[in-house]
Formats: sequence, C-alpha cells, structure tokens
Amino acid sequence: MSDPAHLLGVPMTDTLHAPLRAGRGLDHVVAAVRDLDAASDAWERLGFVVTPRARHPWGTENRLVQLDGAFVEILGVGEGAAIPEPTETAFSFGAWNRDFLARRGDGLSMLVLESRDAAADRAAFAAAGLGVYDPFGFERIAVSPEGEARPVGFDLTFTSFTGEGEEGEPDMGFFTCRQRFPENFWRAEYQTHPNTAKRLDAVVLVAPDPADFHEGLSAFAGVRDIHATSAGLVVPTPRGAIEVMSPAAFRWRYGEASLRETPTRLTFAGLRFGCERLGEAAAQLLAGGFTVADRAGAFVVADVHGATIAFEAAS
Repeated sequence: MSDPAHLLGVPMTDTLHAPLRAGRGLDHVVAAVRDLDAASDAWERLGFVVTPRARHPWGTENRLVQLDGAFVEILGVGEGAAIPEPTETAFSFGAWNRDFLARRGDGLSMLVLESRDAAADRAAFAAAGLGVYDPFGFERIAVSPEGEARPVGFDLTFTSFTGEGEEGEPDMGFFTCRQRFPENFWRAEYQTHPNTAKRLDAVVLVAPDPADFHEGLSAFAGVRDIHATSAGLVVPTPRGAIEVMSPAAFRWRYGEASLRETPTRLTFAGLRFGCERLGEAAAQLLAGGFTVADRAGAFVVADVHGATIAFEAAS
C-alpha cells in the first residue's frame, strides 16, 4: 500500500506515539441513503459490482461493494422496518442510521474496523475511556449467485468518543465487526470490478481541528503510530488508513465541490480506492455520466450520495 502521507501530498512532520504491535484494519463503511435503488445504480455507474439486496432482521436493507478484505455497505431503511430504539446501554444500528438520514441526508454514516475478538475490543475500549455498549450480534441467510442459501453472522462492538472540547452527539458512528462465517460472505465474483478497484486505501474524515481526535482514533484502531501532517492526521492500520483533514486541506486535495459546507465537528467525507488500471477507472466514470476532476494523480467524483470518491493507482 502506498504511504498515506505521500498520498495526501504532504510530508510527515511528527509522530505522536510509539508503535503498537497490532491494530484493527478497515472492515467496512456504511453509506446511508434514502433511496437504495438509486444509490446502488450510482455505485454501479462508478464501475463497481454491487451485490443483491439483503435485509437485516430489524428492517434496514443493504447492497454491498466487496473489495480485498473490506467493503462498502450501501444502506437504506426498508419498508415495514421495526427498528429498536437505543437505551442507555444498548446501541441501535438501525436507529443510528435512520436518525442520520433524517438529520443529514445521504452520506457516509459509520466507520467499521475488523475484529478478531468482540469481547477483547469492548474491554479495550472501556479501558481507554471510550463509550461501550451491550454486546450485539445477529445472523441471516445469504443467497449465493448459484442460489445456495448460506448463513452469515456478525458480532458488532459499538463504541463512541468525541474530540477535545467537543460536546453533543457525534456526527458519525464507530464499531468493530467480527464475521462468524467469512467463508460464506466473501465472493470472488463480487470483487472483480470494471473500474479495476481492488482495495479501500483510505477513509477520509474532516474536522475543524484534526488533532482533537488523535486519542479517540488511536484507541479505536488499536494503533499508536499516528502521524501528524500539514493536512491533519494519518492513522495507518493493518488494512488501509484513517485520514483526518482540515476542511481547507480536504478542499485543496479533492476540490471545492467535494465539501460544500464546512463541518463544525468530525464528519465522514470521503473514500479512496486503489485501482489496478486507473485509465479504465476514468473510462468507467465518464461512461457513467460523472463529472471527474483530476486531483494530484487521482480521479475524484464529488457528492456520490453525500460522499466524495477518489480513485488512484494501486501500488
């Protein structure tokens, strides 16, 4: 994977902590949308293969973009959804995304890291002073392209944190995800995309002062080697990077149209994908009818249902 600071176009200037032995890599991101069909069509026009519609037991519905070890969950609220409300100890995935859509409209709503042990994640978050909630897991039946029904299951460990001096509810959600049946979830045919995207190289967050979030993100990712740059922060993980940029740096990197309003708190703004053949990615974007900006060697599409999407050459 390319060096995250190099991809930001700025030099490393400081290391805030000594490195830890291990960490939690990117698992997936939740892209909450009001119209699942329209959003799925947009992702297909970006050149991605999108999985068939699936439904959670409580009524949210999704379609996925699978990559090498990580995925994008395009999520909507289905008809007849019976979404449980949160309590003081129970986090409600469905309610969080329902309320996000009511508050913000379409956009990237949640950042999810991989889990090898849900109980260990919860204990680590508690020890670091992050918010912890009741354990939560579920299973459902997935139908393969061949029509075979297979169980898939997930253990989700929700957490929460705010930046220094920040008050009120956060504007994005965080959890880790442990797959119970990964052999039934990942499908090679869903990971071969016309745009040649192979990896989710980075998730890009925006905050008025990125340094305010170094402690929370360090504890969430289980990584102490956080780099400060002139653009903000880079949190390298075992799979992809978490980048936090100032609004000015984000606009400089991705264009004015990529951030129409200036966030007043931590906001999930963009995704960077590594492609095997960048020219084919550009051709897919143009054929899909998108306005494409060439920004520092990456092809950028602004406001794909609330998200800025960048395609760059995979190293």
